[in-house]
Amino acid sequence: MPTSFEELADSYSCIFFDAFGVLKSSAGLFPGVMEVLDELQKRGKQVFIVTNDASKSPHRMAEGYALDGRPIVPLDHIISSGLLAQDYLKTKVRSGYVAYLGKEASAYYIVKAGLYPIPLKDINTDDHNPKCIVLLDDEGFDWFTEINRAVNLIREHNIPVIVANTDVTYPSTPTSFNVAVGGLARLLEAATGRGFIHFGKPDPMIFSKAFHLALEKDPKLTKGDVLMVGDTLYTDIVGGNKYGIDTALVLSGTTTEVVHRSLIQTTGIVPTYVCTSILT
Repeated sequence: MPTSFEELADSYSCIFFDAFGVLKSSAGLFPGVMEVLDELQKRGKQVFIVTNDASKSPHRMAEGYALDGRPIVPLDHIISSGLLAQDYLKTKVRSGYVAYLGKEASAYYIVKAGLYPIPLKDINTDDHNPKCIVLLDDEGFDWFTEINRAVNLIREHNIPVIVANTDVTYPSTPTSFNVAVGGLARLLEAATGRGFIHFGKPDPMIFSKAFHLALEKDPKLTKGDVLMVGDTLYTDIVGGNKYGIDTALVLSGTTTEVVHRSLIQTTGIVPTYVCTSILT
């Protein structure tokens, strides 16, 4: 039987939340979630959003987490996989043009790395000579045309391909899903025979970044004080388990109440808790 999240939260001083499927779908925030986050912080708990979302800047994300016009989640508590990709680009690529797939807003992470973003459709290899390709978002381009263009660009040029979101799908509404950029990356890897560089959950790096920020505000914090709340076994739960923190699988997103028991049994990915949602 699912655990009550309200009671569960009492046992932790720091809670990491996934975004899509836990707090919102692409249609918007789930009703009531901002009140929950606000109440948790009033009770002295640190709240972080740890998300495989590179579709827009953390500033833009923070604008979406408000209650009655009041920001609820501090900007530095929004840890995006895009930030990890940005760090890689800044330290490993360093200069030049970068071809990308995604909305214009997602190019924020390339610009912040000091590089020059160009939509993949506008790349002219004679003029631009891109240093790498970055897959940022599943929107902002024509799938048929640009996926085929990406296949040929990757096949013809020995340059790294960076995946800034490992999610395969995400909830578009409470009952339907879209293919995410991580799913697109898998297709391109299969089509080109190449291995790409992936950032985001389940890689422990994103949890480490959030944990060390939380540690700055609470030097006595231990991993035993932290709970990761997510809706996906393969990213949220595996990642939290690997990092050594407790995990709560919620059934409000990718993993539904109908299938969660069979998925846990067949995958062997076991969360510490199961909750219907963060609202109950």
